[in-house]
Amino acid sequence: MQRIRLMAACSACIVVALTGGASAQDHSHGAHAAPGFGAWGFDLAGRNTAVRPGDDFNEYANGTYLSTTEIPADKARFGPFDVLYENAQAQLKAIIESSAANPVNANAQKVGALYASFMDEARVEQLGAAPMAADLAAVKAVSDHAAMARLMGASHSGFGGSLFGVAVFEDLQNPNINSAYLGQGGLGLPDRDYYLKPDFAAQREAYLAYLTQTLTAIGWTKPAETAADILAFETKVAEKHWTTVERRQIDKLYNPSKVADLAALAPGFDWPAFLDGAQVGNLDTLILMENTAIPGIAQVFAETPIETLKAWEATQIVDQASPYLSKAFVDARFEFRGKTLRGQPENRPRWNRGVALVDGQLGEVLAQEYVRLHFPASSKAQMETLVDNIRAAMTERLKTLDWMSEATREQALYKMSKFGVKIGYPDKWRSYDGLELTPGDLYGNVERSSAFEWAYQRGKIGKPVDPLEWGMTPQTVNAYYNPPRNEIVFPAAILQAPFFDPNADPAVNYGGIGAVIGHEITHGFDDQGRKSDGDGVLRDWWTPEDAARFEARAKVLGDIYNSLEPIPGVHVNGDLTMGENIADLGGLLLALDAYHKSLNGQPGPVIDGLTGDQRVFLGWAQVWREKSRPEALREQLTTDPHSPGAVRAATSPRNIDAWYAAFGVSPDQKEYIAPEARARIW
Repeated sequence: MQRIRLMAACSACIVVALTGGASAQDHSHGAHAAPGFGAWGFDLAGRNTAVRPGDDFNEYANGTYLSTTEIPADKARFGPFDVLYENAQAQLKAIIESSAANPVNANAQKVGALYASFMDEARVEQLGAAPMAADLAAVKAVSDHAAMARLMGASHSGFGGSLFGVAVFEDLQNPNINSAYLGQGGLGLPDRDYYLKPDFAAQREAYLAYLTQTLTAIGWTKPAETAADILAFETKVAEKHWTTVERRQIDKLYNPSKVADLAALAPGFDWPAFLDGAQVGNLDTLILMENTAIPGIAQVFAETPIETLKAWEATQIVDQASPYLSKAFVDARFEFRGKTLRGQPENRPRWNRGVALVDGQLGEVLAQEYVRLHFPASSKAQMETLVDNIRAAMTERLKTLDWMSEATREQALYKMSKFGVKIGYPDKWRSYDGLELTPGDLYGNVERSSAFEWAYQRGKIGKPVDPLEWGMTPQTVNAYYNPPRNEIVFPAAILQAPFFDPNADPAVNYGGIGAVIGHEITHGFDDQGRKSDGDGVLRDWWTPEDAARFEARAKVLGDIYNSLEPIPGVHVNGDLTMGENIADLGGLLLALDAYHKSLNGQPGPVIDGLTGDQRVFLGWAQVWREKSRPEALREQLTTDPHSPGAVRAATSPRNIDAWYAAFGVSPDQKEYIAPEARARIW
């Protein structure tokens, strides 16, 4: 199962990975319901008022809550995103169980069959490793490198790994057409740094043990020796990989190549066999993402003994299939990927994992009922007003920026005028006709779902982009900006407290969902989003002088984040997180602007001794009151383009003059930044 992402699009989400939270909460949208947090939308009791805002703003805003809240045993992280995710999981479980009990149509039957196959533990235990037999036999039958390349291609439709992945996205220079992209792959650890840096020696040892255990479980000869060969092989691949920072550069990821030229560009890998295996053998052109890494990875493949490649492929199959096999496989995988890599003490309950599976494979089926039950039309109407207000605020800022020339400003305003907005749910639902799912075949259901999805994706190659298609389901607790579509998207599930609460104080909503809206808008003008124009075309529309001024201002922000040390000895990577940090700062500034405009020249009310500006900043901080286990936090700092929650809560405010005025922050306080040293971009 190959999954690659266009990194620029991925980094334009408000968060990357969502895990489950604590117990579900009811976020009612009733007209006269109480706010979801506190008396007016903010949890006053969660503050630590013994700390001055200027010494530690996250602690001031959230300290009591953080000190009294435990991360649930089946979570690696816990925060508002996770609480809403858990809430959505409970709602989806009810929808799934209703569909299973009363399968009124083919889609409901599919939902019931897939969930039943996962929840039938007795059947899964009875089968043990047997469901993998055919896939493992196919690996053992491979006799040469060409056959292995073909098998890697075939993994796009089922279980298995590949050194390269093909994915389908909008063409960055012709965004109305879908194109096929080729990207790097092949690593079993989260990132190349896990192979190459001494900090991750313990994780490498644990991975070696996991590989040995996996090979032993399927009866592979010389499991310990072979596991060492696999780790050495992956380490060589990791050495060729681009870094996470390099993969953020959207313009560097666009390198069209004729398929016929791949043999000369990256010899040692049978490209026709690979593409035939992936069922895209008729492609004329591929857009190479990490183009300078691909030849090196192909060389590693050519130099690696076929027996090592076969063993590696077998472990890839087992690792991917383990969640759908007997308890021994589930537990072995969780022990490494959950406990060791992320510090999570316990696996999620089986029903949670079953709901996640159905949501992942039949998301838009569940979405239709989810929207009907849990997303009122009034929320969409209020969101449309908020989006209009934040868009207007960005337009005004673009008009008055003192460092931008008129030539660039004209293009920026054009881009702003072309922004598309999607709120809540799509206008058209996807069809799942042709997907066969049966109650007694979990492994087969997952494999057929993968094949169905890949057929859907590859069927789009060379065809017009569907402007109605969404990149997330409505029940996803997230939001995103899509550069080639120049659009911002807000799924229904994020439109709940503490992000958006129709019964809360407007200032809190501006600090929550208002800043999220501003965050996504600012992505269109961050260090990567600015490389696409108003029509979504990847091109440089900036004057060289304006680009230099932007980069100098962005560097100020990057240096501030580089100085932060969430774990002793481990700093935030300001280059990796640059786009998200710019979007956070811009989003909060736009939220403040829009809140001020909403007052129509009148002073904002004071509530519980807090001014309107203070409540905007507190609403922002409340969104990021999260805790992470040390292992998960280390992984985030290494791989995630988003800064940790505690960093996000405090660092954008520290660069906004209004925060200093609102809370009386003075030079003697720890988080004070001198006016001339503050980052000022948008």
